This record gives sequence, structure tokens and C-alpha cells, in this order.
Amino acid sequence: MVRHRFPVNASLSTRWRRPAAALVLALGVAALPGCNSMALFAAPEENRGHAVADYQLSEVIVGTHSRADVQALLGTPTTTGTFDDDNWYYISAVTRLRPFRTPGLEDQHVVVIAFNAEGMVQEVKELDRNAGRRVAVVQRQTPSPGTERTLMQALLGNIGRLGAGPGGLGGAAAPGAQGGGR
Repeated sequence: MVRHRFPVNASLSTRWRRPAAALVLALGVAALPGCNSMALFAAPEENRGHAVADYQLSEVIVGTHSRADVQALLGTPTTTGTFDDDNWYYISAVTRLRPFRTPGLEDQHVVVIAFNAEGMVQEVKELDRNAGRRVAVVQRQTPSPGTERTLMQALLGNIGRLGAGPGGLGGAAAPGAQGGGR
């Protein structure tokens, strides 16, 4: 008796199911290098801040425009100088969420408009991401006196608190409470 690889009553489509699936998988893997596979799975970009277009920036003329002119052309600045109002900063950034929902900075652009004492534009600078300085964040905390508890205070801290009120377990009445029933 001859044994067939496929059952006799199996249709033609059943015989070709595995080879067809393998062929589709092979074609899909072969097509991946043609497209940017990272773009398929990457989080969308988010534009943040006040982006200044190049054509807007080209309209700002040093020595002729005032603060009001710059505000009319570019809008309100993102921030101004810390100790004086002579520098205006227009800050924009492109961010993207990275694994574990942490934000990642893709690109950053800062436009600095410096004004002289008369309020006229003195200088226009564009800064990119490489112009910034890395700042180390200090992880220290200022101690608050009286908040440190020792091990014994933590273990024995609740002794004496039970039964202090009228509904407590100790049955002691609160000071000033009237005794009932007499």
C-alpha cells in the first residue's frame, strides 16, 4: 500500500498553504530594506515652542527695527533675559517619545534677538543644539530638621496613640467630656 504525503481527500489549497506562507514571508523580509523600518515603528515627532521661519527672520533688520517691530514680525518671545530685558529668545524643539515613555530631543533651534539701550535691534543670532552647555543636575536634598526618625521611634511611635480619644480602644474619655448616665 502506498502512503501519500497528503491525505487523499485534502484539497489543493491545503497542500500549498505552508509553501505559500513561506513565500509571502520571504517577500516581506526582502521588501524591508527598501523602506525605512525604523520609521514604521517610531513615535511621531512633536513640535514644541515658538518656531521662527527663515523668511520671518530675514525681515528683522539690525539697527532699524524696534522691540514693537520684532514682536509684530515674530510674535511674543518664548523668554527674555534673566536679569535684563535686552535679549529675547525664541526657542523651538522637535521631540520624540523613546522607549519607556521618556522624551528625547531630536532637534533644537534658538533665535536670540539682542536690543541696545534705545530698544533697537543690535544683533540677531541663531543657535543650534550644539551651542548649548551640558548642565549636571545635583541630586542632593536639603535636610529638614525634625523629620528624621530613628528605628526605635518608628517601632514605638504609635504607642500611646491608641485609646486617646472617646472612640479609642483604651476607653479613656477625652478631656472635658461629660460622663453619661448620672
